[in-house]
Amino acid sequence: MTRMNGAQVILRMLELHEVGCVFGLPGETTIGWYKEWQNSSSIKFVLTRDERTASFAAEAYAKVTGRPAVLEAPSPGVTHCAPGIAEAYLSSVPVIFFSSDIPVNQDKKHGLTGLDQTALYSSICKESFYLTRVEDIPFLLRRAFRVATSGRPAPVHVRVPINVFHEEVEITDIYAEPEYRHYPAHRPVADHGKIRQAIALLLAAEKPLIVCGQGALISGAGAAVLELAELLQIPVATTTPGKGTIPETHPLSLRVIGARGGMGYANDYAGAADTIFLIGSNTDSSSTNHWKLYGAPQSKTFIQLDIAEAHVGNNFPLAVGLVGDARATLEYMLELLRQENAVLDRPIVDLTELKQSALDAVFNANIPMPKGTLSPVRLAQTLDKLLPDDGIITAEPGVAAIYPSALMSVRKAGRRYLTNYSMGALGYSVPAAIGAAYASDGPVICLTGDGSLAFVLGDFETIRRSGKNITVILMRNDSYGWIRGEAILLDDVDAPWTTDFGAVDYVKVAEGFGFSAARVTSEDQIEPVLAAALANPGANFIEMMVPTQDQIVPFVPNWVDAARSKGLSYFR
Repeated sequence: MTRMNGAQVILRMLELHEVGCVFGLPGETTIGWYKEWQNSSSIKFVLTRDERTASFAAEAYAKVTGRPAVLEAPSPGVTHCAPGIAEAYLSSVPVIFFSSDIPVNQDKKHGLTGLDQTALYSSICKESFYLTRVEDIPFLLRRAFRVATSGRPAPVHVRVPINVFHEEVEITDIYAEPEYRHYPAHRPVADHGKIRQAIALLLAAEKPLIVCGQGALISGAGAAVLELAELLQIPVATTTPGKGTIPETHPLSLRVIGARGGMGYANDYAGAADTIFLIGSNTDSSSTNHWKLYGAPQSKTFIQLDIAEAHVGNNFPLAVGLVGDARATLEYMLELLRQENAVLDRPIVDLTELKQSALDAVFNANIPMPKGTLSPVRLAQTLDKLLPDDGIITAEPGVAAIYPSALMSVRKAGRRYLTNYSMGALGYSVPAAIGAAYASDGPVICLTGDGSLAFVLGDFETIRRSGKNITVILMRNDSYGWIRGEAILLDDVDAPWTTDFGAVDYVKVAEGFGFSAARVTSEDQIEPVLAAALANPGANFIEMMVPTQDQIVPFVPNWVDAARSKGLSYFR
């Protein structure tokens, strides 16, 4: 039995769960915690300049490490974490989110910063705890890690009043449950009979397709997916968040499909498939081109495997629904296939020529760019050439993500391409780069647009202070280009009055933060400038002007259709 205060108990429980770092920033309500932290714990505190940045950084850290991330925020900034927690919730990413608070019930007296934090976060967390007694901390934190990492992973919120950090009690149950230091914590296998039904349908299919969402990456199912694909010679496509489930240079990789980076050849192939095996995909509007990608659902055979029972059969009629962990279920499926199908004589499928022809068509298109702009295609092509296997790309919706989603190749399977396509808020890729840099030793390339960059410029100081090898590439067009494209291409607006803004000298801004900065003004500069940035172990910034999405239309199927009808240039 040991006498401890609340701050000491929290720190000890985090240490027992092998937490390496915590993302956040200080406030009056957290000083008591920091005092103990400074004196007695080696857990690294990653200080950011905005709670929103901390929340997105934690989400990215959890994606890369396969461990639940820890985030903390003081009561004045507690609302600022909502964007990152919402993204983590929809992306099935476990984050243990501590928000400190004024003393218990002082909010009812209208104490400054008083707010019902529990109610605020209940809708975007699996659970939201109000920690009012020190003696409850070990139990509640074991539960927090268990809930966050089990089933469909997601954030758990822990609200800690300031007085709890200081109060002392006798503690008798300081221990962790080791299986919840990683996720998925448990790997249930889907119903065995249904697995056999799925096997029979895959064997009988004439043109089957495996489609992996980010759930396949969360489960670490890439090796099992690839083994199944090779055994049955079934092509593998991914959604944008699932990019990297298998190496995209593999002959059976179809690459990304859908409305956010799916090239025409890949979407056409998906539409022609007769049997679609969905693995770890919630079949959202983006990955399915608003549920039109596969054609008439009744004419296709759908099989779906997911840990979240609510996702299974949610948008397409299923021949077989499998509820279970992707990796464990696929491994059992492979075992059954080997045991019960001694001879599998399957025709060899090789998509290499199909993919390369489509990529070459884009790379060699030589579509003239508007005056003063450079082709985003050339940047994606150069990144594809120079990025090492241990490099990580972070990108956010818009011009920054749409081109690399389609054109860059993940050659080594794993979560090396981070986007926030579950929620899609601006201001993601810079914080995500910070989180990824603390999770991995390789270089991090952060792709952003100027609409997004304005949200997070303050955290250039965080990047510089970190000493990490982070290169921010600004694809600048002085506009909220995605909204501009949507308005002009689909709503026939002549000139949107809500999308364009004034120019900023971002190179000077970056230099002011201590970055090594460069402005690329011709295509022949892209490769040497990018190579120099990758070779520089510190903070780097590159700016290049690119067209808005209405000027050169990227890989968005309904936009491409509109561009054809309007006689505009597009990539498909």
